[in-house]
Amino acid sequence: MAQGKTIAALSAQERLNFLLTNRIPRRWLTLFMGWYSQIQSPLLTKISIKIWSLFAEDLRLEDAKKQHFISLQDCFTRQLKEGLRPINPHVDIITSPCDAIIGECGSVAAGNVFQAKGFPYDISDLIPNFHISHQYRDGIFVTLRLKSSMYHRFHAPVACRVNKLSYISGDTWNVNPVALKKIEKLFCKNERAVIELQMEKSCGSITLVPVAAILVASMKFNFLPHTFDLKYKGPNQVNCDASFSKGDEMGYFQHGSTIILFATSNHTLCDGIQSGAPIQMGQALLTRKPLVNGPFKP
Repeated sequence: MAQGKTIAALSAQERLNFLLTNRIPRRWLTLFMGWYSQIQSPLLTKISIKIWSLFAEDLRLEDAKKQHFISLQDCFTRQLKEGLRPINPHVDIITSPCDAIIGECGSVAAGNVFQAKGFPYDISDLIPNFHISHQYRDGIFVTLRLKSSMYHRFHAPVACRVNKLSYISGDTWNVNPVALKKIEKLFCKNERAVIELQMEKSCGSITLVPVAAILVASMKFNFLPHTFDLKYKGPNQVNCDASFSKGDEMGYFQHGSTIILFATSNHTLCDGIQSGAPIQMGQALLTRKPLVNGPFKP
């Protein structure tokens, strides 16, 4: 009986969560939160963080490089103390680009990716560029969900170069597990970026897809001058020339959201990588073996 009540309570909580976060004016709430989070007032920030901590019991600000914040955004985008995220140095290990809870992960079967059990989407809907998406139609993927309380910066999972970024405008649905079970092709609807990591041909290929969400819809990349958000009116294809060692910071979300990592079929999931498991930036995510002919390049 008690177990039945617990399940019913959790179900009711999930329905309430979904209604509160997805049946409201998402764009206006996101724009408001963007404005509010930039207000520079130590007192208002302290009060806001106190309220936030009531809903995020795992918020760990003692890990932050600094303990006093001038705005809520300053807290969201906080840096960590040195040495808290050691990077796995093995050359054939691809590390997690961020702190996260692992969502769906596994094989991309003929282009099908799962956002939740029973909710597939085609990789080409998420990554419209055929020259990029086709490489992963029989590869693997890992969905990394950054909770609002987590460290929001993301880092290079391998040594690589980036010569362009694709920005895709969209909605700001909440990307929590409740919404992923109810909204088909949710990741394909939201604001997102596509970043192909350039590596040696024998290493295969890896692409990161940071996905924005309600209260966020704002991504900043260290190698570009723009902030990509609901107000961005610039080009969708942005050329650049950036070089990263494994673990170098690439950018950050201004709240919390999701990164979907795709890799070619010469990669496999490391032990312990499964849905629901926590992972920290720098920990082993994938392992790879060299490709004889390199990835598909049309």
